Amino acid sequence: MEEQEQEKKPNANTSDEVALELMKFIATSTAYGKAAQQVGFSGKNAKTPEEQVDVLLDLFRKCRIAVREELPGEKA
Repeated sequence: MEEQEQEKKPNANTSDEVALELMKFIATSTAYGKAAQQVGFSGKNAKTPEEQVDVLLDLFRKCRIAVREELPGEKA
C-alpha cells in the first residue's frame, strides 16, 4: 500500500519544496526575520510578528526566484 502512494507522487523535490528548504536553512542559520534582542533604551522598535512574517515571505519569494533561475550552460 505504501509503495502505491509513493508511486503516485510525481517528484518529491519540486522547485517550491527546494525553495522552502533553502529559505528554512537561511532563516535558521542567520536568524533572518527575527527581532534583534535589545537591552536598555532604543529608538527603534522591535519587529512585530506581522513584519517578521512579511520578511520571511519575501525571503521565500527570493528563494523561489533563485531556484528557478537557469544556470549558465543549462537548457530549460
